[in-house]
Amino acid sequence: MSTPHNQAEAGEIAKTVLMPGDPLRARYIAETFLTNVKQFNKVRNMFGYTGEYKGAEVSVMGSGMGMPSIGIYSYELYSRYGVDNIIRIGSAGSYCKEADLFDVVLASSAYSESSYAKVQNGYDKDITYPTEELNKKIRESAKRLGKRLIEGCVHSSDVFYREDSTPYYRKLNEEKGCICVEMESFALFHNAAVLGKNGACLLTISDSFVSSRETSAEQREKSFTDMMEIALNTINLHESLQ
Repeated sequence: MSTPHNQAEAGEIAKTVLMPGDPLRARYIAETFLTNVKQFNKVRNMFGYTGEYKGAEVSVMGSGMGMPSIGIYSYELYSRYGVDNIIRIGSAGSYCKEADLFDVVLASSAYSESSYAKVQNGYDKDITYPTEELNKKIRESAKRLGKRLIEGCVHSSDVFYREDSTPYYRKLNEEKGCICVEMESFALFHNAAVLGKNGACLLTISDSFVSSRETSAEQREKSFTDMMEIALNTINLHESLQ
């Protein structure tokens, strides 16, 4: 049952997986929030764990950075391991004043210049979408916890270091409606749609293009607790997720 990227055997991964980009964040979530934890993957140090949160089984696994990386891991989770739901929990850079440091963003769509979807199966549009039913559960979880969500289109970029002297983020904000940037959701949403599964994305604003404020690596690993708790408590709304 193992793949070149995942050593898990059948039955070791829950139906719902939370996917931070950073495998150390996956380990932190498992050690901090879950009980009865078992590590199912350490191939390439892409740590994966299954445990329980308030009695509900859930897995957490790193995705790595960028669409090719989450494309591999999410596709295998959906198609090889019977995973039904993946919630990406990542960091993002703000494109607007309305999304400030530590704010939590729920992606309503993902815009990208990437060719990932076109190469994968010929999909030639530049926007992919999360599963609305999963987003609905996330909204309900946030409401129950009294935590604020900002919703909007996110920019899934293939490039982190961009050689561009113009404020391109303004154009993406004004013309495409992108409120922040990350690097994975476009591919996750595409894989979910192709395979008939569910995908969603929660992001914590870690830095801003409209100010000089940013978070540290340790804060990104350990301090994005609002996002983590919203995602984890979504699992307990398990009537349609299990």
